[in-house]
Amino acid sequence: MIFCVEDDNGIRDLMIYTLNSAGFEARGFPDGASFWEALRKDTPELVLLDIMLPGEDGIAILKRLRSGGSRVPVIMATAKGAEYDKVLGLDLGADDYLAKPFGMMEMVSRVKAVLRRASPIVQSEVLSCGGVEMDTARHTVTADGARAELTLKEYELLRKFMENPGRVFTRDSLLSGVWGDSFFGETRTVDVHIGTLRTKLGRCGELIETVRGVGYRMRAEK
Repeated sequence: MIFCVEDDNGIRDLMIYTLNSAGFEARGFPDGASFWEALRKDTPELVLLDIMLPGEDGIAILKRLRSGGSRVPVIMATAKGAEYDKVLGLDLGADDYLAKPFGMMEMVSRVKAVLRRASPIVQSEVLSCGGVEMDTARHTVTADGARAELTLKEYELLRKFMENPGRVFTRDSLLSGVWGDSFFGETRTVDVHIGTLRTKLGRCGELIETVRGVGYRMRAEK
């Protein structure tokens, strides 16, 4: 099931028609209130979420979803040229975005791509470094035995480090690998997320080392 949150009746009906024609089951909602009501009864595979909505806007809905622990994939629909909204949405945990006006076939292609990336991991893998443990199947992280509540981007950064202990990553490579090639923000975004990640890991945050003039690495265990 795909939820389409779009206040323009014509666009919403066309999105639902196209998704149904492509083999998906889809439902439409004109605002946040009707979306939340439906969410209490059913969990979608993916949400297509317009930013400009009456009442609670798309950014607020996304923030509320992620702060509540939901990992349902979200594709944001932004106005063409609204880079700030796109960057903010991706930072808050959106999985992709569509710039309005967008083609229906592009929408279907993005939906399929995000659903492929979001396919559940069948086999559990536990990564360990120092006092940090990551269960990639359960999507959980502990530091010195205590649960660390990470955002999606913080989690992806940590996983990249833990899968490659001792390897130095430049800010550009982290930006491309975690945020994607379509992200046009500054490398300062990486620094901010590294800072919050270290804080949430407590004492174990020291394992993420700054390599001056280059980037970051996870200290390899000796």
